[in-house]
Amino acid sequence: MSLAPSRSLFFLAFLAGALTLGASFYLEFGASLRPCFLCQMQRGFLAVFTLINLLAAIHSPKRSAIYLYGVASMGCALLGAITAVRQVLLQNAAPELAGDCWPSLHHMIENLSLWQALQLTVQGSVDCMEITWTLFDLSLPEWSLLFFLGMLMLGVMQFSRLFLSQRLRPARH
Repeated sequence: MSLAPSRSLFFLAFLAGALTLGASFYLEFGASLRPCFLCQMQRGFLAVFTLINLLAAIHSPKRSAIYLYGVASMGCALLGAITAVRQVLLQNAAPELAGDCWPSLHHMIENLSLWQALQLTVQGSVDCMEITWTLFDLSLPEWSLLFFLGMLMLGVMQFSRLFLSQRLRPARH
């Protein structure tokens, strides 16, 4: 079996990630939507996901490297999905459950330990609860969650295809 389809799937995931990253930058700079801390974390996971898939598509890896790239890619997609779920939950929670507003991520990192800044970011703030933009009645975190879940399914499909091809291959004597 040729591993070219794996390379194509990595390239497809890269294209999807690059387009989504481009859309997020357009919404920030073109539509003037200010991303909250959880949005910035999701964008970070998206950027790493996109980079991993670009490297995998360019590298044209062998079977063992495909597994490593796939696990790294799926790990970023899973972490992105987790942060998106957290933000969707915050947007559907009562406003009094929100955390305080923070000056900036840079300010938090300068004045707190990295662990404390991460904890405060995941707890969310009033900014994370705001729904500033929707498309087809879905907010940005919901679209982000759909994207990351789609990329997770693509990764699972790739792994299942690799495992099935390995099991169906005749044994060599």
